[in-house]
Amino acid sequence: MRSYPLLPRVALGALPVLPTLCALVGTLLLFSLFLLVQGQPASDALVLIAQGAFGSSFAWQSTLLRAAPLMLTALCVALPAQVGLIVIGGEGALALGGLASAVVATVVPAAMPWFIAAPLMALAGMIAGGVWIGAVGAIRQLRGVNETISSLLMSYIAIALFKHLVEGPLRDPASLNKPSTPPVPDAFAIGSLPGLDVHWGLLWGALACVAAWVFVRHSTKGFAMRIAGGNNHAAKLVGLPVNTLAIAACAMGGAAAGLAGMFEVAAVQGSANASLLAGYGYAGILVAFAARQNPLAIILCAVLVGGIEASGSLLQRRLGLPDATTLVLQGLLFANLLAWEAMGGRLAAWRIRLQAMSVAQSPVRLEGTHV
Repeated sequence: MRSYPLLPRVALGALPVLPTLCALVGTLLLFSLFLLVQGQPASDALVLIAQGAFGSSFAWQSTLLRAAPLMLTALCVALPAQVGLIVIGGEGALALGGLASAVVATVVPAAMPWFIAAPLMALAGMIAGGVWIGAVGAIRQLRGVNETISSLLMSYIAIALFKHLVEGPLRDPASLNKPSTPPVPDAFAIGSLPGLDVHWGLLWGALACVAAWVFVRHSTKGFAMRIAGGNNHAAKLVGLPVNTLAIAACAMGGAAAGLAGMFEVAAVQGSANASLLAGYGYAGILVAFAARQNPLAIILCAVLVGGIEASGSLLQRRLGLPDATTLVLQGLLFANLLAWEAMGGRLAAWRIRLQAMSVAQSPVRLEGTHV
């Protein structure tokens, strides 16, 4: 009897993305129902979303502009997830990272070369975000405080601290209607990629995702983090420094979100102000879950979510829908992702069966004889 070992292998490779694909289909169905209940043409709305996200060069640039910070804030969720922690405080880390970089831009000499000033701003943002989220990992490992709740509460504290400093001690006297820090000198600003109206944060965000994937999948420390995330007690039994690994993963995630804040200040806003709090930290949670915490898949998912956000204005102009309609779509996507994630146990059982089929149908060699 002829065997087909390729079939179970293909199915085995498709299983990791199956929950995300099912969540996307369920989201589109529910969103269509949501629009139909309001008497809106669901098919037209879906076409407009696609056009607003990817239908023109302008749409692509708007999408990529939003995807740049999403890649970095998603890493703030995905990296701690490698050690089994669910951290959702990227918005606070982004705010503090942007604020720290804005402060550095105003205190360093204006004559300092860009290639020195820009890395200093980036370093300040990464340190601010890394320390803030690293503290979440520390109180989780050392004091047993739930990291999901503490990261959310610390994000609120970071945002309140950001607003206090921007509207108080660090406020530029010239910013009358919109409180902000002094503007970043033009000599320190981050420019756009050649041929695109998208800043260099997009490239650095993609590189950060690739670097995170290489670290997680192909380094001993990354392997140790995944072991700790899979079974904390087993990791301790084999002598792995679980506390150090968890705190380091949180610090790296926070540093990525802080870097996103730096790019938003130096390339988009020009100063630290309330516009920095655009919800990229919260949308990064959705991106990370859609990517199933895979740093490499974050790039694609960030572009998808960035496109959804970019299409809101087109829906408003063509169909008269509120700009927040895209937030409903994102919320439905997140709910569907969580629902399909709950089926992870059953999918894992199917994966074990497929692995057994793949092994059973593979040709075996015994002592030079093909069986």
